[in-house]
Amino acid sequence: MTRDEQKPIVVVGSINADLVAHVEKIPRSGETVLGSDFTIHPGGKGANQAVAVARLGYPVLMIGKLGIDAFSDQLRASLRGAGVDIRAVDRVEGACGVALIEVGPRGENSIVVVPGANAKVLPEDIDSNIEILRSAGVVLVQLEIPMQTVAHLTSVCAREHVPVMMDPAPAHELPPEVLRTIRWFTPNETEAAFYTGSGAETQYDSHKQRDALFALGIQGIVLKQGARGVYLADLDGTEAAIPAFPVETVDTTAAGDAFNGAFATGLMLGKSPTESALFAAAAAAISVTRPGAQPSMASREETEALLERFGSVRASGGG
Repeated sequence: MTRDEQKPIVVVGSINADLVAHVEKIPRSGETVLGSDFTIHPGGKGANQAVAVARLGYPVLMIGKLGIDAFSDQLRASLRGAGVDIRAVDRVEGACGVALIEVGPRGENSIVVVPGANAKVLPEDIDSNIEILRSAGVVLVQLEIPMQTVAHLTSVCAREHVPVMMDPAPAHELPPEVLRTIRWFTPNETEAAFYTGSGAETQYDSHKQRDALFALGIQGIVLKQGARGVYLADLDGTEAAIPAFPVETVDTTAAGDAFNGAFATGLMLGKSPTESALFAAAAAAISVTRPGAQPSMASREETEALLERFGSVRASGGG
């Protein structure tokens, strides 16, 4: 299949400027700590996932909003430079979204997101881009845009028979009619616990979380479990546990976004869900070895090289 024949991945979501401070430890409430380094990177969960897809060489379009500030100019140029189709990225009055990120010595992070222009991604923007959505092989969405827009998007995609992959971050209450439209739900363990009401004793039980998420009407789940790897389950009986790749972690920022973009790309390339999750785990592993969000995203060549290095079969049944 040529690039022109491929159905694009469409990402509906946030575009942020990431203001990143490296610190000796993540501060507690009321505590001041000294930082060792400060950088500004393009980010936002939506934009990160779009760039992850583009870096893997797959066609991707972004639906989102930027402001009229200098950061917005830089973010627009960065998306275009990465190969993301930004015809549906509009400008609005005010500033772009901003994420304030603290990164600890082991790559752990703490993030505060200020929505800015992302708060102005509205249901009418979904309707005005309906032809783009109809053309999609899969639509990726996160929860850094208004919930009314997310709900309208999932309704439109269900009507148009376009599968939706949702990264439910930051965790937010979702109505049952939204959850039932989701083809792939990709929470981390904390987010999965939020949606399932899991206590500490069951938060890390993949099977219990799977059953609870299926009970909500979700069709397929991918639990992102950090150093424990990935657990995938589908209503058709597919189930796989994929260990994390052994890499040296520098910065975990946007690792989940790298995973989502690569998982969608794998599916669009005709890989099975398990193969796609393995492909995505490799792309995410590469991303944590480099600082920043979008600058850390892996190419397809790098991802395939890591898969080859550690063996192509790393998935197993169970969880």
